[in-house]
Amino acid sequence: MQKVLVIGASRGIGLEFVRQYREAGAQVWATARGEHCAAVQALGATCWELDVADAASASSLSWRLDGLNLDAAIYCAGLYGPDTAGLEPPTQADFDTVMHVNVLGAMRLLPAMAEGLKPGGTLAVLSSVMASIGGRSSTSGWLYRASKAALNSVLKDAALALQGRALCVALHPGWVRTDMGGPAASLSVQESVAAQRRVLAGLSDKDHGGFLGPQGEAIPW
Repeated sequence: MQKVLVIGASRGIGLEFVRQYREAGAQVWATARGEHCAAVQALGATCWELDVADAASASSLSWRLDGLNLDAAIYCAGLYGPDTAGLEPPTQADFDTVMHVNVLGAMRLLPAMAEGLKPGGTLAVLSSVMASIGGRSSTSGWLYRASKAALNSVLKDAALALQGRALCVALHPGWVRTDMGGPAASLSVQESVAAQRRVLAGLSDKDHGGFLGPQGEAIPW
């Protein structure tokens, strides 16, 4: 039986990862904020209340993962922040909130997630093509872009530190019809997660430290 951890399963893509892995017969552990745990538990997964932006809450993950020998651990927690089109400076509060969830949360939790993996397990972070600097042609949502580019940097460092112990990747989920992606997006949550699960299942050593799209294609950093 496959063992999977999903960080940030309160809604959207994270919750869909839980649903699909459970339907595939996997044993799933997930984190969510407070009242959202009920939805995770209804899918037959174990849910732990955890706020990735809170240091004390995040520190509770390590002992929970002791001895689980996970096949895969996925960091899905994320916020978009202000919807900007140009160079509108974010407020201090917006900057702190987005960076705490998208970047600091990952830096706090990835070490514990890695320790919970079995040898050769997979560590993934949910990034976005909006993080790509090499492929960028728009300034929209520049705080979100900056945070996901920083998350990619964190993932790359994790890949270097975990070389030979785990497969580490950053995933772009596609343009998805979520609260963040909006109703005009091209993919349903179900389609996006199914595609990402196929990518994760097909990873090999050559993908270690990579930034991959929903068809497994390489995305420029």
